[in-house]
Formats: sequence, structure tokens, C-alpha cells
Amino acid sequence: MATYKYDVTMTCSGCSGAVTRVLQKNTQVKSFEVTLETGKVTVESDSLTQDEILEIIKKTGKAAKVADA
Repeated sequence: MATYKYDVTMTCSGCSGAVTRVLQKNTQVKSFEVTLETGKVTVESDSLTQDEILEIIKKTGKAAKVADA
């Protein structure tokens, strides 16, 4: 199982809620954590690539990028 980390621009609970909803809908996402205060999103999946997950997060309209290591 791979774990990927992202920086996502989230300013309110509605923002983090939107990210949570798109990740919950995807059956290939095994687990995730959205932290509004730090703008961090961590996703675990054994079938999606880092870029595929990034595109899922971007569908919310939020600015997102792969987090620096």
C-alpha cells in the first residue's frame, strides 16, 4: 500500500469537507486524513498513482500539489 501526501489550499470546513467527500466516493482510496489547520492531506491506496489522486483532489477546485518530502 502506498501513502501519498499533498498540500491543499483549504480555508474553511467547507473546503476540507469537499476534499473529504471526493476521497470517500473513490473506492480505490483505502484511507485518508484531511487536516484543515495545516492544509495537509494524506491518502493511502494500493491501486491509484500519486498523480491520479492529485487529480481527484483538484476536482474540488482547490489548489493542490504533492507535498515536499
